[in-house]
Amino acid sequence: MLTAYISAAMARARYKIIEDGNYFGEIPALQGVWASAKNLESCRQELQEVLEDWLVLKLRDGDPIPRIGRVQVARASA
Repeated sequence: MLTAYISAAMARARYKIIEDGNYFGEIPALQGVWASAKNLESCRQELQEVLEDWLVLKLRDGDPIPRIGRVQVARASA
């Protein structure tokens, strides 16, 4: 479930080159999930790490996690 969510989210990532020549990447549907790096591959890797950390925090805090396409992360029942 988490792997499918991460894959779906990363497929929706958007990248651009910013003024200083670095790459900026974000997943628009997920507020606060962004990264920047000197090259595109590093930016992708950093963005995925940010996404994974974001998911862990959302799960830990019991915050809602937005659906990405057909993929939904279900919270465990108490």
